[in-house]
Amino acid sequence: MRNSALALFAAGFGGVPTFIANAASNKKIIAPYKKNKVMVCIFQRGAMDGLMAVSPYADPALKALRPTLYMSPAETEGKMFDLDGHFGLHPAMASLTPLFSEKRMAIVHGVGSPNNTRSHFDAQDYMESGTPFNKGTASGWLNRAVGLMGHEATPFRAVSLTSAMPRSLYGDNEALAINNLQDFAIQMKGNPMAANIAAKSFEELYDATSSDILNKTGKESFDAMKMLNVNNIKNYQPAAGVVYPNSPLGNSLKQIAILIKMDVGLEVAFAESGGWDTHFNQGTTNGLLARNLKDFADSIAAFWKDMSGYEDEVTLMTMTEFGRTAHQNGTGGTDHGRASCLFVLGNDVQGGKVYHNIKSLAKEDLEDGRDLPVSTDFRSVFSAVANRHLNIHDNKKLFPEWDGNSLNLMKA
Repeated sequence: MRNSALALFAAGFGGVPTFIANAASNKKIIAPYKKNKVMVCIFQRGAMDGLMAVSPYADPALKALRPTLYMSPAETEGKMFDLDGHFGLHPAMASLTPLFSEKRMAIVHGVGSPNNTRSHFDAQDYMESGTPFNKGTASGWLNRAVGLMGHEATPFRAVSLTSAMPRSLYGDNEALAINNLQDFAIQMKGNPMAANIAAKSFEELYDATSSDILNKTGKESFDAMKMLNVNNIKNYQPAAGVVYPNSPLGNSLKQIAILIKMDVGLEVAFAESGGWDTHFNQGTTNGLLARNLKDFADSIAAFWKDMSGYEDEVTLMTMTEFGRTAHQNGTGGTDHGRASCLFVLGNDVQGGKVYHNIKSLAKEDLEDGRDLPVSTDFRSVFSAVANRHLNIHDNKKLFPEWDGNSLNLMKA
């Protein structure tokens, strides 16, 4: 628990804890709410190589920079998808090609932070706080977005499908971090009543506790419990033909789909994907990066297909802290770089296009002679999606210390 955000997570009880199940079963489930606009954010932790995920294969410098990592649509086994005659989508991401062709998905390349740190921790912190030159910012940009919506909400307005609250959702506005919808409990670390927690109903615990933290957040969490139908979660069947990858990201997006379809008031959802730090043996059509890209793409494609009937309400956006070096290293990998790329998916997106201000990969156009420079500030993309999809228009509060313009990638 931090900054009034409530973290709910799987605590190893082996199913829904008895005291929660009993309390919830004795309460009427709150009636479904109207469909909400939902923004889904995926953080690719570890710094994805945007130059391979969406490769500027037509740039003559790329092959010289990456002699064993270079790919092109004409030469690549596995049918690398030619996006526009200059950029190609990695063949492992084939499941996303229909969404690009249907102009539901846009790609922004050369995007990143104006802060040139190559520290994973610092870069993620700056991106999630939305203040790239201020480590003292207490809140995350998604938490501020929640506060700027300006309407009443349910306890499920902002949910992260993670075991701990992400930096993006730190702040004064309530948010939940849930590792698993079917098997979760309230973290009571340090509370003297925790040893006997299973013997008490949640409301008894809430009424009796003297913990300031639990008193502040306990009622909200119990209200959230009442809204979840455990049987509906356990027996959930995705839309016909949808098979989610059995991976952390696939499972997270499946649970986000459940929350959306249960109409519990979800408006901001957060998920993570790890393993993007490819310093060695990166591979091309096979290897670590290809496996990660396939899981990433297939998870998103399954989620979008599962959203049949909800497409107008849902927009999905990805992000990663920075990219990789333009030049491959001596172990067949790439090191910490600067700019990468991100994906935005939804019916309100002006898709079918790679948005970029990249000059070239010639040495004189690279940052420090080694990195794809950041030519699009991440805040210009994040604000564009939040402005259009969540109807938030106060960019000064959403991103303090920023006076840039939102990228024109959303439909009017």
